[in-house]
Formats: sequence, structure tokens, C-alpha cells
Amino acid sequence: MARVLVVDDEAIITMQIEEKISSMGHKVVGMASSGEDAIAKARATKPDIVLMDIVMPGKTNGIAAAKVIHKELGIPVIFITSYADDKIIEEVKQVNPYGYIVKPFNELELKAAVQLALFRKKNEGSEPGKRGHQKGRGVDKAGDESDDMTEPEASIAPESKTVLLNNFYQGLILVLYAPPQTNEAIYKTSIEYGLTNSHHIFFAYHQSRIPKYFNKEIRDGVIIPHRLKWGELDTVIPAIEKHRAASRETGKARSWQILMDFSDTGDLAQICAIKGHILKMAPEDSPVSGIIALNIERLSREQIESVSAGITKVIVLTGDETSVSIANHSYPLESLSIVPQAMVDEIVRKSLEPLILSILNRPLSGYDIVHEIHSRHNVLIPQSRIYTILYELEGQGILEVKTSGKSKLYVPTEPGKVYIRQKVNEFKFTFQHIFGGVAHEGESIRSAK
Repeated sequence: MARVLVVDDEAIITMQIEEKISSMGHKVVGMASSGEDAIAKARATKPDIVLMDIVMPGKTNGIAAAKVIHKELGIPVIFITSYADDKIIEEVKQVNPYGYIVKPFNELELKAAVQLALFRKKNEGSEPGKRGHQKGRGVDKAGDESDDMTEPEASIAPESKTVLLNNFYQGLILVLYAPPQTNEAIYKTSIEYGLTNSHHIFFAYHQSRIPKYFNKEIRDGVIIPHRLKWGELDTVIPAIEKHRAASRETGKARSWQILMDFSDTGDLAQICAIKGHILKMAPEDSPVSGIIALNIERLSREQIESVSAGITKVIVLTGDETSVSIANHSYPLESLSIVPQAMVDEIVRKSLEPLILSILNRPLSGYDIVHEIHSRHNVLIPQSRIYTILYELEGQGILEVKTSGKSKLYVPTEPGKVYIRQKVNEFKFTFQHIFGGVAHEGESIRSAK
């Protein structure tokens, strides 16, 4: 089984490729939508092969990214592109690709290209001129070097781990992260929790795709987005106070959820001032919870200490082999546990129907569900499996289909809402019944080594 990184700025294309790759028995270990993202994820995931689009947004196109990936990491790159003109071909030749596929393509073309690239890479590793980089000279019992070349022990890749976070939404949390880690899933599930519990939600960010998922709630004023711009962090506190004053006029005491993603940490003093203001809100107003996330790449130890002062919950996301899974419903587990990612994969795949049902709290397409599961739990499910379950639920009258543009959205019917609530509760209660005492019997799963 090969580990594959898929790079394309069209999400539907990456999902289609992921489904084809999975059906071949390989595993997609990451998806990227730009050249810069491709390089970062190649460094983080160390795939066996990269499937690379050429024309993408950003300063680094697919050809430039392939040059870095192959030169720095020695990873084979196959280009998958709509472009096949002479100029592009000449540029591609300079990076010595392992394949070139022109869109649209079929599964057989992709399969052949991947197999040939892997075969070529394997043969290159066994060529006489390159074996010396992979083998060491043997030493006999007398201590003399022998001419026999011995294979080194195979390097063992670190086991991927997943941090399970339950009871995540109380109080103020500081998330310190280093790219290519992303906080999109954390913010999305936090906002969904806030909506369910009728919170005021203030979401400040430099760059994010999150607002597009909540257009209606933003229009209704339930979610207040605030774009953070360089040199304008002094607008944050007045914006928070403006909306607090407006909520007081309604006479409704509602909890506040403050979400801040400071990917640009140049003005740390202002960030600390914002943090201090949020901490003061708790005793003055209705309950306040939220997340402050900072990119720690350019922060010193002293700066990290200053920004974390006063915050009791701190999560650090820096490991290439570690991901975070945010639970919608808390089971009787510890608030933070670490398990192998393979365990999360297994549970998600075996519990796919109740998981899909738990996500269907608003109209969603099959692609939306695939993306939701991947962003929350770092598990890629082929779209065909998702649609099989959706078609069955539609046939049972649990879901109905609505059209939005070119997308088919699945919406629970009125009887379906009752069925979904009952099914999810049955699944939850069954898990509690079978495993409820495990976390309290002294067999901590926190280490999961």
C-alpha cells in the first residue's frame, strides 16, 4: 500500500482522486490546494508519491512545488493537469516527473501511472550507483571492514496519534500551533456547539473558510465575523463592546463565545490586551468561553509565557504525526486522551451511519459530509460509501433531497428528525453501556503507547 498526497485546488477533484486511490488499495495521507501547502504537507506526511496539479492559486505553482519536493525529499511526483501545451511540457521536463496525466482521465490511467511511478522509484533505490546511500559496509569479527554490503534495519515510521478532546468548550482555551497544523475543524465544531447552546459568537480571523459554512447565521446576526488586518488589531475590543452593548439592550442574558485566530502574531502586545479584555468579561457579563489560537513559529518562550498568562487550558499542536479530534457528544472518557489514529479510523469506518446521522443537523451534500468527517477526525471516507448510506436513508423516507445550484443537499424529513435523534441516542447509550466504566477502572488510555 502506497501513501499518497493529492494536490489540486478544486476540492471535488481531490475527493474524486482520493476515492480512486482508495479503491486501488492505497491511502491518501493528505490533501493540499496550493504549491506552498503541498510542500508543507509533503514535509509533514512523507508520502510515497505526490499527485500534483500544475496551475493553482498562490506564488508557487505545481511545477515549482514538485521541484522542491523531489529535490528535498526524493518523493516521486505525477502531474495531473488540464494543460498540455508545449510551454508547459518543456517546464515539466525540467523536474523529471514520474508521470503526466491530462484531465479528464479514467481510473485505469491513474492506476497505471501510480504503479509505474512506484516501480520506477523502487528500481532507482536498488541501482548499484545508489545502493551505497542506503547500505553500510559490514564489519567482521576482527573489526576489519568487509566488502559485503548489508541492508540496514528498516526505519520505523512514528505511529500516528490522535488527541481526543471532550468537554472542550468550557472556559477560555489557548491553542498554540505551528503550520501545517490547522484550526478549521476546532473552530467549526466550536461554532456549532455555540449555536446549539444559543451563545453569542464573535469570530475574529486573518484568513478562514469557516464563515462560508454559516452564511445564514451571519446574516441573522447570531455569528459576528471580524476580519483581522495587519495594524488594525485595535478594532477588536471596540467591536466586541459594540455587540455586547447591543445584546444588553435586548434584555436577553446569553453566554458569549469568543473565537480568535491570530495567524499573524506581529503585534503581540495588542493580542495580549485583547486576551486580557476577554478574561475581564467573565465576571462582568454572562458566562464567557472561547478559543485564542496563535501561530507560534515566530514567538519566543517569553512571548508564549506572556500570552498564556491567566489561561488555565493550553493545547499545543506541533507534531507532524499528531492530529486533533473534536467530539460532538462527550462519552464517559477523560477530557483529553491520546489514541492511535488507526483506532479512530477503525471506529469511524465501522460506525459510519450513526456518524453521518449526527452530522445531518443542516442541509449537506455528500461531499460536505466527506469533508466534515475528514476535518473533524482526520479520516478520509470514499464518497461512494457516503452516498450508499444517503441513498438508503432517502429510500426509507428519513432524508429528502433539495437542490442548491448544482449540488444535491440532503435534509432530514420531519419523521427523519425523530428517527435520527433516536438512532444517535441509541448508539450513544450502547457505547456508554458497553464501555462506560473503562475510563474509571484505573486503566488510563492517556498514554496509548
